[in-house]
Amino acid sequence: MLVLSRKESEELVISDRIRIRVLRISGGTIRLGIEAPKDVSVRRAELAARETAESTTVEEVVELAGVI
Repeated sequence: MLVLSRKESEELVISDRIRIRVLRISGGTIRLGIEAPKDVSVRRAELAARETAESTTVEEVVELAGVI
């Protein structure tokens, strides 16, 4: 894992396609702005984990029902 320090208004660039800017730092919260192409999925980790769990559950139910 790469660990970087950034101040408000500073950015980092990932492979010339994704820009992440620190918009505001307030207390224990950091507000980020992310620019990425539409083909790049950008989600909060907890939502991605929930979607994966829900997808797996649906697949298991379908498999148990003998649909696949």
